[in-house]
Amino acid sequence: MKRIQLRFHVFDERNRIEHWTLTLDTGPDSVAMMAPIDEPSVTTRRFKRVEYDRLTEMGLFEPGERLELLDGILVVREPQGTPHATAIRLAVDALRTAFGVGWRVDSQLPIALDDDSEPEPDVTVVPGGARDYRSAHPSHPVLIVEVADTSLVVDRRLKMHVYARARITDYWIVNLVDRLVEVYREPAGWVYASVALARPPDTITPLAVPHARIPVTDLLP
Repeated sequence: MKRIQLRFHVFDERNRIEHWTLTLDTGPDSVAMMAPIDEPSVTTRRFKRVEYDRLTEMGLFEPGERLELLDGILVVREPQGTPHATAIRLAVDALRTAFGVGWRVDSQLPIALDDDSEPEPDVTVVPGGARDYRSAHPSHPVLIVEVADTSLVVDRRLKMHVYARARITDYWIVNLVDRLVEVYREPAGWVYASVALARPPDTITPLAVPHARIPVTDLLP
């Protein structure tokens, strides 16, 4: 029998950090136990978007540092593997063809989502042209696409909640693990009332361009 012990941290409802251990005894009669660690709790402070923008302008963060502000928390984006990067390029190509003139399809650029969040989604679609956003980041994308492999849990939970709260009406996850696209619609509070799974040879129609049909195979590397 082998004993494995993991230590991790979680936020409680007051934004304080709690410390926990997970002990796993492997073998035929494996047992897992969780227990809190008796350490002083730490109170954290969430950032507002205007504060995050000010810190960015001051050069506080390292050049090229992959950060996003999600519900007041600074989140480090995970490194991209080749399939992830390829899927982003495929989504950009497919959406530019589907939306056409009068729309911008951007990749990993800031979105001024609300007072507490400034994500940089893998792909966003916003109305207008580049100069329409010279004084402020876009705030009302008609479609957000996240490509997920190792980030699947974050995209399904934290980002989904943030996008639903901001009433993003069309949110897609290109799920590279299961090779399908998860389509989230009808935001209701912190969740989406409608969740559909699209697999090859299905097609998806963006809400903003009801005439378009995008094959799922065009989005998967």
